[in-house]
Amino acid sequence: MLALLFGLLIPAQLYAGPPQAPKKLDQALRQTLQNGGGLQQVIVRAKPGQEAVVRTLLAGKGKIHDEHALINGFSAEVDATALPGLAASDAVEGISADAQVTAFSTPARSVRDSGGRLDLLRATLGLSASSVKGTDVGVAIIDSGIANNAEFRGRIVAFYDFTRNGKSKNSTPYDDYGHGTFIAGLIGGSGTTSNGQYEGVAPGVRLIGLKVLDATGQGRTARVIAAIEFAVANKDSLGIDVINLSLGHPILEPAATDPLVQAVERAVAAGIVVVCSAGNHGENAAGKIGYAGISSPANARSAITVGALDTANRVTRRDDTIADYSSRGPTWFDHWAKPDIVAPGDDLVSVAAAGSTLYKDSRVQHVFVGNNEFIRLSGTSTAAAVTSGTVALVIDAYRQANPRHPSVDGQEVKAILEFTAIPVANYDALTEGRGGINAEGATRLAGALDFSVRGHRSPLQERVKPVTEIGGDRLVWAQNIVWGDNIVGPDNIVWSDNIVWSDNIVWSDNIVWGDNIVWSDVLNIVWSDNIVWSDNIVWSDNIVWSDNIAWSDNIVWSDNIVWSDAIFWR
Repeated sequence: MLALLFGLLIPAQLYAGPPQAPKKLDQALRQTLQNGGGLQQVIVRAKPGQEAVVRTLLAGKGKIHDEHALINGFSAEVDATALPGLAASDAVEGISADAQVTAFSTPARSVRDSGGRLDLLRATLGLSASSVKGTDVGVAIIDSGIANNAEFRGRIVAFYDFTRNGKSKNSTPYDDYGHGTFIAGLIGGSGTTSNGQYEGVAPGVRLIGLKVLDATGQGRTARVIAAIEFAVANKDSLGIDVINLSLGHPILEPAATDPLVQAVERAVAAGIVVVCSAGNHGENAAGKIGYAGISSPANARSAITVGALDTANRVTRRDDTIADYSSRGPTWFDHWAKPDIVAPGDDLVSVAAAGSTLYKDSRVQHVFVGNNEFIRLSGTSTAAAVTSGTVALVIDAYRQANPRHPSVDGQEVKAILEFTAIPVANYDALTEGRGGINAEGATRLAGALDFSVRGHRSPLQERVKPVTEIGGDRLVWAQNIVWGDNIVGPDNIVWSDNIVWSDNIVWSDNIVWGDNIVWSDVLNIVWSDNIVWSDNIVWSDNIVWSDNIAWSDNIVWSDNIVWSDAIFWR
């Protein structure tokens, strides 16, 4: 019936994939079969207990590069003609393209004067010299590497390179692209080479560099999965508490079958907080704003997914806006609400990796403090880094308050960030999540909680005032969180070690979200004049969504995926 209804809107050849494409293949591989094939880099996941069978199948049809026990999978090279046969095996759970991943940063569009203020980033987060520093919290940066810079002296505790066929190699820290170093500076730069002006959010963190991107800022999904596996396996020995993923690729399949998403989910289940950049796909080259641009693995439900906030280089939060390029929800295929939060990401300055690709790029502005050099970038990559630094502060504050039981997990940290977020005026929840990150409020709330007391409802109104003062303004917290398909307010939150927000919470039978959304229990949404959502979306004049998107002149996304150059450089 839906096919008949939307056949009036969507050409039949776009509505469904080619008949020869097995359901176990993601969209990229289905398109490959339609176009004729060739050698393919793939990730094949086995059903539980069937790993040996799949290993034998792959050995007979191609070349296995690596095994990924974390997701019951193998990265391999096979000819496209072998894909239908592999997909037909009962031992195979799914086959995905070993998709190319990229970093989500761009050169800053403009340079705005900060008025000579020092430590602007920390100030706009509500932090001061007396705030916690993230001391001894371990942050794994899965990126292009980390340069041996004075900003990190003595705190790069481990460095492994995965760019050599995805195999980890213990090596001297380096960064030939420059993105990972920039991210590391935002998370944990000491500020010593800038007289404190560009101090990172959490200058006390320990850094673990896991290099997966090459000198062009690109890499393969399998390398990222291998790095996540390494982080999980060495979580205790290296003291890894947080993973920062300021990278991704277009969503090619539901989260339940996406191998990169599943690796993230397992990392969170292992006790690591994972922070992902939402992606820079919020507008097209003509400047039109679009939704559903969240990237993979930012569509992982357990990850903290971060969009980019533009603070206009001012401490005050009253005039914050969301960067146009920041990807908005919902997530492709699954229709989940993302991002979870937004954080400063536009026009930020951080550590430069001398001689790297970004360092030498003429589009990237250099900033000097004395003889020391920094660069300026924008993007959800940078927003994710600011969030990872804040997560480290939250963990530090919680540990200091609960030395006998210092464990705090990813869902607890996400709840703290969402609850204390500062709403951004005039934006919907699929653009801002719960609002702008609030490091002062998050650390103060973390210091007042004890997740080891099962079922305990903390008297937060007596112990923690839900207001943060930044730049002379008193800013009220969001005081709600998204749990599953529900928005849950303070009266229904039980701050326990299981983060129980009453699993059966239903906001009547229908949720009226602002003046724009009517969300019923059958997942039909009427959103202003722009969206009709059941299994399909008709979006203004630009998008028709069932299994397909036609977005202006830049994106055609059905079984064909075309991204313009705007995905990386704006």
